[in-house]
Amino acid sequence: MNRFAGRVVFLTGAAQGIGAATARRLFAEGATLVLAERNAEGATRVAGDLGDPDRTLVVPCDLTDRASVDRAVAAAVERFGRLDALVNVAGGALRHPGLLHGMDDDGWNRTLDLNLSGPMRCIRAVAPHLGPGGSIVLVSSVNGLQAWGGESYSSAKAGLVVLAKNLAVELGPAGVRINVVAPGTIRTPVWDDQGGPDKLTPLYPLGRVGEPEDIAAAIAFLASDDAAWITGITLPVDGGGGTGPLHVMQQLRQVRDEDSLEA
Repeated sequence: MNRFAGRVVFLTGAAQGIGAATARRLFAEGATLVLAERNAEGATRVAGDLGDPDRTLVVPCDLTDRASVDRAVAAAVERFGRLDALVNVAGGALRHPGLLHGMDDDGWNRTLDLNLSGPMRCIRAVAPHLGPGGSIVLVSSVNGLQAWGGESYSSAKAGLVVLAKNLAVELGPAGVRINVVAPGTIRTPVWDDQGGPDKLTPLYPLGRVGEPEDIAAAIAFLASDDAAWITGITLPVDGGGGTGPLHVMQQLRQVRDEDSLEA
């Protein structure tokens, strides 16, 4: 497939995991990529692996800093003269023992700033450059759809779901679509210090946890013209388990709590 030939995609969080897999997928389908990253070294490594400097640009970008986001978008437009899509993968959770007693206002606000306000800063900066056929894809989480714990992170990810619904109405008349992908458990570096994700395999009907490439494939679909009449939706990519019955979520929270006690 060559669904992104001639298109410029502004991609955040491309240094590792889902973002790096998305960079490889979109590039393989013809995209020119702007890798906007706080981890410039990691993004530069990914760009080098892609092997075509004429179709890649690494720009420093801190989603918690509006000026940094604006500079990154300006650099992208200056280099390539256009933007056709935004894919926001960047985000992350802050470790804390619990909602009521384990996180102060600063921790709560920093989590929401990175995971909800940060993507909004990117949308605000990129959207004016998107014309008819433009696309925005945000990466949320099944944490934003059900009670999986991580209350501040989950609240921010849930916010992306409602944000996309509202912006779909606002951006639709300009021919710009916005959608959300909600991953389940994915094999990414976040699990490196938690014993790996495979302990959660029994919770997934398809018998495995997800790979970054699973999410990259969903992102590529929603960003492409194959999804030309889809906007404002959230697509769970969760192996059948991420939005499952309450008892499954209770089991996962028990595993999480046991890990916290062991740590």
